[in-house]
Amino acid sequence: MPAAPSRTLLARGRALALGPRTLVMGILNVTPDSFSDGGRSAAPDSALANARRLVTEGADLLDVGGESTRPGHTPVEAEDEWARLAPVLAPLAAETGVPISVDTYKASVARRALEAGAVIVNDVWGFSRDPDMAKVVAEYDAAAVIMHNRTEVDESLDIVADMLDFFAKALDTADKAGVKRERLVLDPGIGFGKSFPQNLSAIRRLGELRVLGLPILLGASRKSLIGKVIDTVPAERLPGTIASNVIAIMAGVEIIRVHDVAAHVQAARVAEAIRDAS
Repeated sequence: MPAAPSRTLLARGRALALGPRTLVMGILNVTPDSFSDGGRSAAPDSALANARRLVTEGADLLDVGGESTRPGHTPVEAEDEWARLAPVLAPLAAETGVPISVDTYKASVARRALEAGAVIVNDVWGFSRDPDMAKVVAEYDAAAVIMHNRTEVDESLDIVADMLDFFAKALDTADKAGVKRERLVLDPGIGFGKSFPQNLSAIRRLGELRVLGLPILLGASRKSLIGKVIDTVPAERLPGTIASNVIAIMAGVEIIRVHDVAAHVQAARVAEAIRDAS
């Protein structure tokens, strides 16, 4: 399958080229209960050191989260979430030079993060949880990742049809708030409100989301679907993550969100070369 057409994602005065070269978004969780690393980057000094490493490894973007959204997580108040993010966002934006995304579904946290230098809001509830989120994104001319999510699993659903309905509502919310389409990315939400078969189907059928005409981000890194195929803990799931992301790259996905940046930079370049060969 050929690469998706080249396009530009606008994010607070920055123009990010999307297309044949897949962007690699490095994950930085400044939480004490991250499913993937158990809170390795919870302390600000550790977070900054890990961010520098991700950039050195080739991260095109950094996605910084102050609240774990893994299944069974304990929700935190906005002030607590911001207390985790505040010590790292401004230094990251100033020092690394790469665009910073904030992983939050709370508009008040998104606003503070954008003031601190973030340029993308990664909303795991896709403009459906906080009624002010789309307004904040519009106010700051930020980009946004709209992720599909569900409060509960319904195995009877055609999950891609459910995504298309969810995204249509989110895009209507974005339009009403004044968020332009060239600022938006779609995320199928692997591991969120889906059964194991639905997660697999969501990745296999990524191309069906192209009908909406927007770039796609895949976040499958170290997730439980891999552990259900091969019995592994999160730290052992790099090969399965690479397999998932290579399939996505062959389908033309523009951004992959990963913990293991260096390995995915290499995998992405090889997958693109094969995909685009004559």
